[in-house]
Amino acid sequence: SLTILGVYETNISEIPSDIFNLTSLTYLNLGGNQITGSIPPEIGNLTNLERLYLNYNQLSGEIPPEIGNLANLDNLNLSRNQLTGSIPTAIDNLTNLERLYLFDNQLSGAIPPEIGNFANLYSLRLFENQLTGDIPSEIGNLTNLVSLNLWSNQLTGSIPPEIGNLTNLTYLDLGWNQFTSSIPPEIGNLTNLTELWLSGNQLTG
Repeated sequence: SLTILGVYETNISEIPSDIFNLTSLTYLNLGGNQITGSIPPEIGNLTNLERLYLNYNQLSGEIPPEIGNLANLDNLNLSRNQLTGSIPTAIDNLTNLERLYLFDNQLSGAIPPEIGNFANLYSLRLFENQLTGDIPSEIGNLTNLVSLNLWSNQLTGSIPPEIGNLTNLTYLDLGWNQFTSSIPPEIGNLTNLTELWLSGNQLTG
């Protein structure tokens, strides 16, 4: 049975419905096409998927909660689409994730605290959305993170001191949000940082 399917940079305009019958798939790459419409809830049928790439399309609508059925995922890339709505809390089932890329969409609402369940996460990119609210303190659970990019959202509140737990970070970009208060001293724990971006906020002190 088919386990790998890649259709990249062609002219397909929709996700073929037959794909959702390929329940043995572990790798699905439909990135760089001209796919429109929403992500069908049937995506949740592909419970053996380990990597899902739907990036660089024209997908709209919300991320379906059925994405939470894909408990084996280690890479999820939905970036550079036109997705709206909030990040579904059902993603808390994706505890094997190593890379989560949702950047350059129109996602709104808060970063769900369930994101702290991703103990294996290596790279988190949520930049260029319309996310609001605080960075949840649970971000401090992601001790394997090497790259964290939340640039260009509408995040508010203080930078949580728990960010100092992320001692493996080499790249941290919190620029162009609406963060206030002072830079927490715990940021000094991030001794592996090579790039730190905090510009375009309302930081004081």
